[in-house]
Amino acid sequence: MTQAGTIRTGIGGWTFDPWEGTFYPEKLPKKRQLEYASRELTAIEVNGTYYSSQKPETFAKWASEVPEGFVFSLKASRFCTNRKVLAEAGPSVEKFLTQGITELGAHLGPILWQFMGTKKFEPNDFEAFLALLPKSQDGIALRHVVEPRHASFQVPELIALLKKYNVAAVCADHHDYPMFAEPTADFVYARLQKGEDEIPTCYPEREIDAWAGRLKRYAGGAMPDDLPRIADEAVVEKKPRDVFAFFITGGKVNAPNGARVLQTAVS
Repeated sequence: MTQAGTIRTGIGGWTFDPWEGTFYPEKLPKKRQLEYASRELTAIEVNGTYYSSQKPETFAKWASEVPEGFVFSLKASRFCTNRKVLAEAGPSVEKFLTQGITELGAHLGPILWQFMGTKKFEPNDFEAFLALLPKSQDGIALRHVVEPRHASFQVPELIALLKKYNVAAVCADHHDYPMFAEPTADFVYARLQKGEDEIPTCYPEREIDAWAGRLKRYAGGAMPDDLPRIADEAVVEKKPRDVFAFFITGGKVNAPNGARVLQTAVS
């Protein structure tokens, strides 16, 4: 076992007009943007899979354009999570997982199951949803991360459920959404959403340094001392964890710069 897990930093998607001529070189064809981004960054969170299905050939094409070690995190279909009774999501979960995502092979990263901000925590129903998430698909291990956005989820009972199913919750650095900083799985997933377009590195460099320290503590098996806990008495198992951190939403214009600076800081 290594002394620390792998830390990957990235952005949401790879197609964004303001990145042309700033992040991407002038006159770089759009069809080569993924090729370029995957060599500057180490991970990308795909938002398009939240809205519509893709063909197996599409996932295979993405995989063929990126280097070894690069991963895609896929946001799961909204039809799985935007429902009153989560226990009834089985067919939608199966449809999402069988659309061809395993064509990504070793490039398949965590699957993000994002919930509406109005969705409240109902323990039995939420556990029924967690039970629907398989550990593998077509022989490829799956990693699952949930993003609850309602404060009712900030209870020790949720932390216990996530540990039971080896599912992570998003460590959300956001002005409104709750943060779930406690490790509950064999990986940690952070979404850094407080960036500003006026800041060249998306986040101020002092904040990037602070997050670099936190991510390294996670990778080494500890929990950062300056992030809030929900289950104070729960034991955080000290083991190496892979870590994923994405600059999302706020400061999107300079998100690639932030991801590159953060990757350098953790390396």
